[in-house]
Amino acid sequence: MGAKEKYNRFSRIYDFFEGAMEKRVFSKYRTLLMSKLPRGAKILEIGIGTGKNIPYYPPDVEVIGIDFSPGMLEIARKRMNAFRGKRLTFLEMDAQNMSFSDNTFDAVISTFVFCTVPDPIKGLKEAKRVLKIGGKAIFLEHMRSENSFINVFLYLVNVVTKPLLGTSTVRDTKANILRAGFEIEEEIHLASDVVRMFICTKRR
Repeated sequence: MGAKEKYNRFSRIYDFFEGAMEKRVFSKYRTLLMSKLPRGAKILEIGIGTGKNIPYYPPDVEVIGIDFSPGMLEIARKRMNAFRGKRLTFLEMDAQNMSFSDNTFDAVISTFVFCTVPDPIKGLKEAKRVLKIGGKAIFLEHMRSENSFINVFLYLVNVVTKPLLGTSTVRDTKANILRAGFEIEEEIHLASDVVRMFICTKRR
């Protein structure tokens, strides 16, 4: 079973599964991410999932949210009333093969997505392609630590998450972002170095 099918099946209990962490921890990370967005931006959210970022968007933005799972998008649409921005559009689309033209968006964001995209570098290159020159890309992701002791735990967790959802807890996402051609302007460690936010600019 592919990742798309797994997320379709898991979509109805996904928010319950992460409920405690979302309320206590992840909500703070989402607030921080939104504070980094440029004013009045046209934004692409890659892997919008069940729409957990929707209530946090500032009021002057336009957002297109994509996800490869129609089940996740169905849940996200139920959060539309919480959106404060100008316009919110949902599209079923694979992050690795986007249909948008080059240089379309002022900003691109993802939250806990590139741990699951089957070919993360291909997906990140697509993010760079659709971002305007000078545009901001903000990635909030969990990843492999630089601490070997922490990684022991992450590899144990990976034994469960990888077959269940196709989600890796041990990817080197920072390296993948750099390989995709982004320049990292700011790196913020939020949970040791396992959860990090990368703020990048497309220079060329």
